[in-house]
Amino acid sequence: MKKLVVLTGAGISAESGLKTFRDSDGLWEGHDVMEVATPEGWYKNPKLVLDFYNARRKQALSAEPNQAHHILKSLEEQFDVTIITQNVDHLHELAGSSKVIHLHGQLFESRSTVDERLVYKMNHWELKLGDQCEKGSQLRPNIVWFGEAVPMMDIAIDITRQADILVIVGTSMVVYPAAGLMHYAKRNIPIYVIDPVKPSISKQPNLHFIEEKATIGMQKLKEILA
Repeated sequence: MKKLVVLTGAGISAESGLKTFRDSDGLWEGHDVMEVATPEGWYKNPKLVLDFYNARRKQALSAEPNQAHHILKSLEEQFDVTIITQNVDHLHELAGSSKVIHLHGQLFESRSTVDERLVYKMNHWELKLGDQCEKGSQLRPNIVWFGEAVPMMDIAIDITRQADILVIVGTSMVVYPAAGLMHYAKRNIPIYVIDPVKPSISKQPNLHFIEEKATIGMQKLKEILA
């Protein structure tokens, strides 16, 4: 069974009504990303950060996987599929995908502020000041903020190296280190890029662009791979 590796970004969640990253004006749901997505923002105003992610969590609870998510799940019948996502929502899991790596953390997890190994699943949408880990420190969202290391990056690189086919869906390919993943793929394997706006990436003969939003583009890809 061929190994299909899929790198997904905000474009796949947008069709489910979620904005998982900043708009062109640098704002994320009306907030300066430096206020809500950096360690400095956390130390300056932890309540603002907690409230921001509580709102994102509440919004995500009402979102449903779209056709692109479901097609990715269906491809598991033909391929060994691993999804490497830049998104922090749980839509891939809700669609039933069995192998999902979250590069930038997970919205429905919290973690200790003194020991990053202490990660907790959240069965509710609210995280408050005073919520503590087992070591007595404040819990924070388990999100990889700007300026922080990406713990899953080495695993993502290793999986990308195993790919027989690489698919990139709904990402502008400008956020590093995730944007550099495609360069770890084996030479000359087919790489399919699905996005209505063609990303500015170096041209090479094995690159195939499908200039469509994720739902339509994934349907076209499924037909190509059939």
